[in-house]
Amino acid sequence: MRAKTKASNSQPTLVVDGEVVRQIRQHARSSSKTEVCGVLIGQDRDHRIEVAACIEGQNAKEAGAHVTFTQDTWEHIYAIKDQKYPDERIVGWYHSHPGFGVFLSDHDTFIHKNFFSSPGQVAWVFDPHSDEEGCFGWVGGRIERLAQIGVVDGRGGEEAGEGGTPEPGAADGADSPVVDVQREKRKISPMRIRRTDADELKESSDSSLERLVFRVFFYLLVLALGFALSWYFFPRVVVMPVLVDPRTGQLIDPQTGQVVADPQDPNGADTGRASPTKPDLNNSGQPPSSNQNGKKGNDAKPK
Repeated sequence: MRAKTKASNSQPTLVVDGEVVRQIRQHARSSSKTEVCGVLIGQDRDHRIEVAACIEGQNAKEAGAHVTFTQDTWEHIYAIKDQKYPDERIVGWYHSHPGFGVFLSDHDTFIHKNFFSSPGQVAWVFDPHSDEEGCFGWVGGRIERLAQIGVVDGRGGEEAGEGGTPEPGAADGADSPVVDVQREKRKISPMRIRRTDADELKESSDSSLERLVFRVFFYLLVLALGFALSWYFFPRVVVMPVLVDPRTGQLIDPQTGQVVADPQDPNGADTGRASPTKPDLNNSGQPPSSNQNGKKGNDAKPK
């Protein structure tokens, strides 16, 4: 009993097919000065109201500020319901407020209490001038405006131009209400809202941070690999200081300061580089003799 009392004191869950919303708007815009009405067809299960179709209230007593279901109206409604929706039930009604806003007047409240008194029946109100709409339902024996309305589109997957209906034209160049209704109908598109809780937002931010860190490390790894490949496969120029004797042009070892000896051929022969003439220790300070035969004295003089 407590669970049932708690459920009756909470607002019911209302789910309306998008095509029903479009038909209500179209019917309301067909009469911009007087109110129109109709009923909602669907199911009511476990405090959940599902609206799948609607039936226009033909032959209703329409006026500028109120509308009344007549006997002819109810006969028409039940005839259509038995023919098209035999397994469905009436889950509420709708009417328009041209220029008045969304609310239930005293007359509207009287209709809802006397003809739609079931807890699973709602009242849909649409203002064709401001395009404002809302729905009212039973909450704990009171009529309250529902805070949440779910609109679904059961015709998903339809291609553009599938209907093949041409754009209607206005007669005599005047703007026809039917033309405006058809244009507005094409502008209406289903809107699906997905709720995201804090956990999903946290997971999304964590995954974004992980992707960023992975990219940074990946780029650093590619950069290091590029430097390593260039170090091993590309030639490198090494600059080393070399000391040269300015008088002889021979290389000097920078560590010992001595002249580097000419390299020898593996067979013991000289490489052919000219070596400086070593001075004679016995004749220090004298030029070397030009006598090639090694003769001295008078034999060394020219004849």
